[in-house]
Amino acid sequence: MSSFRQNLQSSPIYARVAPFVIFVLLTVTQSMFGDANQYWIYIGKSLVGAWLIWQMWRLVPEMRWNFNTEAFAVGIAVLIMWIGIDGLYTHMGDTGAKPPNPYLQFGQHSPLATIAFVGHLIGMTLVVPPLEEVFFRSFLYRYFVNTNFLEMPLNRFHPTSFIVTSVIFGFEHHEWLSGILCGLAFQWLVISKNRLGDAITAHAITNFLLGLWVIARGEWHFF
Repeated sequence: MSSFRQNLQSSPIYARVAPFVIFVLLTVTQSMFGDANQYWIYIGKSLVGAWLIWQMWRLVPEMRWNFNTEAFAVGIAVLIMWIGIDGLYTHMGDTGAKPPNPYLQFGQHSPLATIAFVGHLIGMTLVVPPLEEVFFRSFLYRYFVNTNFLEMPLNRFHPTSFIVTSVIFGFEHHEWLSGILCGLAFQWLVISKNRLGDAITAHAITNFLLGLWVIARGEWHFF
């Protein structure tokens, strides 16, 4: 058994933190190898993320999807908010440079562009939500309150952790204000349902519909 797998099994913290940190580190390197390569690095990063989720699956019991009306409603509401307030504030790292667009990079009718877009859409829908929700909503929110975080139920409301965790989540995104409001909404969903799966579903719905919005409206800065 690999040392990585052993560490996942031996530490509930490691099982929830290490996969997210690995994914973030891969994200940091995404733009370091040229404009064209960033699309394939994203797909590679998503494949690694999927493998990490597979490794976590039996060790993180709260990482289970839940599909219900509330999750869908929150996911759609967050999407509307994300799009609606865009342009009302300055984004982090906004240099005015053109955002990545695979159809400009490879050509409007290029199969490579379609593969890059679909790969990105799958990654942001199926890989990003479980990794982020486990780290922020399951681990970080509870760890700020109790270092023995598994002893804290998911439905416990702690005002300071509620705000701080959402702010940290927000500043993980270029659209920091939207990210903060998004974090508050997803954390509220976890607390109200006493489980993580609703937030994973809501997060996935927001990301998937945002990806469709990008391709329909050409607003690539959301990618």
